[in-house]
Amino acid sequence: MTASDPTPRAARLSIPTPVLEQLEAHGLPVTGVLDAVEDRLATQVSSSHAFVDQAARYLITAGGKRFRPLLVALAGHLGPEGPSEADPAPSRLVDAGVIVELVHLATLYHDDVIDEATARRGTPSANSRWDNTVAILTGDYLFARASDLSADLGVEVTRIMARTLAELCEGQIAEVQGSLGALPPDVPHLEPTREHYLEVISGKTASLIATSCRYGALLSGVEPQGVEAVARYGWNVGMAFQLSDDVLDIASDHEDSGKTPGTDLREGVRTLPVLLALEAEPDGELAALLADEPDDDQVARALALLRGSDALGRARAAAEQYVDAAVAELERFGDRAIVKALRRLAEYALARTG
Repeated sequence: MTASDPTPRAARLSIPTPVLEQLEAHGLPVTGVLDAVEDRLATQVSSSHAFVDQAARYLITAGGKRFRPLLVALAGHLGPEGPSEADPAPSRLVDAGVIVELVHLATLYHDDVIDEATARRGTPSANSRWDNTVAILTGDYLFARASDLSADLGVEVTRIMARTLAELCEGQIAEVQGSLGALPPDVPHLEPTREHYLEVISGKTASLIATSCRYGALLSGVEPQGVEAVARYGWNVGMAFQLSDDVLDIASDHEDSGKTPGTDLREGVRTLPVLLALEAEPDGELAALLADEPDDDQVARALALLRGSDALGRARAAAEQYVDAAVAELERFGDRAIVKALRRLAEYALARTG
């Protein structure tokens, strides 16, 4: 696939062609990095064992937004050593994009096992096609391939990813402890409060997005305080995007979002809109509906109650606060084209929720 053929590339990456064209038109080349990331993903996971090779490529070939490599490429424009006409795909940024995407894909293999999911991106999940053991080991394999590549970029890059992996695991464990499903007797239960949920998504979602931005800034030569600001930008964007997903899971129709509304309710995950509604009426009808594992009729009624409450508006307001915080971190970089692009990206989190 060549850089002169943007339509197939955009379709493959699930990034709208106009978005890529607009970035390029403003002197912000990212397609070179994204193309190189896509090619490198395939080679980085290759194995001499045919089945390992097949399983490792399974979710890569299913497509995806490649949102985290995009953030690496965009944050790379903040430094003097980022993408340019002379070097549209610096190898260090490509490698960093591959690392964050491999880690993200590894978590998807593991998440599907934890959630007992049957599908991922419109195809049978790895655990459904094969079994849990294959899915878990494949996720571990991708983590290993990411770690191997990070070593080529230096100790600091490896240390950052190790700490991010710890945050991801802590967030996932906290979510399990706060779920409504049965836990082994020696696993302490955590009350699914608002504070607990924000801690969960900070680890599960925002930490890796923050690291993607940190890598782009660090590897393009941004000064240390600027790197920290970009990482905080990424963390706030990650929080806003997750909260917008929470809203969409309740407010959107399947035709609009491509997702089945109420998925989180069915899985016993108390997202922010649900927690806000329960705080307002702890003994109301919604609490009764969600006391046990709800059936389809109960989920439909719960969705109706949530859509009629002010919980969605309050959750949107919370997402807006994270967007404002993300945009504020960009002020130190002036009014450059890349700053405008990063600001629009943060604001898109709110636009998704209508």
